[in-house]
Amino acid sequence: MERVRDVRELPKAHLHLHFTGSMRPSTLLELADKYGVRLPEALTGGTPPKLRATDERGWFRFQRLYDMARSCLREPEDIRRLVREAAEEDIRDGSGWLEIQVDPTSYAPRLGGLIPALEIILDAVESASRETGLGMRVLVAANRMKHPLDARTLARLAVRYADRGVVGFGLSNDERRGMARDFDRAFAIAREGGLLAAPHGGELTGPASVRDCLDDLHARRIGHGVRAAEDPRLLKRLAERGVTCEVCPSSNVALGVYEKPEDVPLRTLYDAGVPMALGADDPLLFGSRLAAQYEIARQHHGFEDADLAELARQSVRGSAAPAGVQEKLLAGIGEWLAS
Repeated sequence: MERVRDVRELPKAHLHLHFTGSMRPSTLLELADKYGVRLPEALTGGTPPKLRATDERGWFRFQRLYDMARSCLREPEDIRRLVREAAEEDIRDGSGWLEIQVDPTSYAPRLGGLIPALEIILDAVESASRETGLGMRVLVAANRMKHPLDARTLARLAVRYADRGVVGFGLSNDERRGMARDFDRAFAIAREGGLLAAPHGGELTGPASVRDCLDDLHARRIGHGVRAAEDPRLLKRLAERGVTCEVCPSSNVALGVYEKPEDVPLRTLYDAGVPMALGADDPLLFGSRLAAQYEIARQHHGFEDADLAELARQSVRGSAAPAGVQEKLLAGIGEWLAS
């Protein structure tokens, strides 16, 4: 019988992790106590909250919980702690490269403005990377619930800080609100500035939202993208273009996109040749981190170690990591499989 290798020792890249959602539950409780924030029971019960975001009421509850957690990040030291702990958790799960996603406008009111907020975040990422050895960069994400002009402002800011650790530009929040084409100019600004385009799509709505990300925003990566599995022609297009889908199995189940882990179409995407990068999305709310996503692929989808190694390779190749970092991680994946 073939030995089952530890997925935590498999080198990999983590390309879909939201900023506040990366927080440790224990850290949230400590910060809430520090600032006198009364958290709802869903965030203090010791187990992930029960969520179902396939209707707008459910999504609103998810966002409210996220906003409550974010309200506990008030000082630069809180930002530094969150980033350092996120790096430690990723290293524990075998990550050698992390691209953490953030909308700095959400933190600006408490951190002195938009530019200071982004600089504090980038300084924290640089320090955590240096201290832990984990390669880390930032993907600035606009909020599709806000005006497209706000997204253009963010895109210009992201480009301005491309030499300080910003590698990509995204678009998050409820994809049922705000058409992708409304944000085309913001993404053009980002692409012209050398940033990778990685909007969310194909999570709460179907294949059309993935096509919109490709056609209107010229995405190189898609946040989630799992609903593309419903359209064979779209799968072929993603595969031919090498567009990486940042698939987050635990998140998909927690939010009700799919009922059970085995319903997430990992095998459909994989067999169609669509590159994937498994991600944890918001561990604070969904209860599991990066390695657990690989365990889902193994336990619920029959992915053997060679398949898991290929998933890890796809995550590395889909990243914005420098060539030297990619080569080191790819070599480590080969060593894991040969062990």
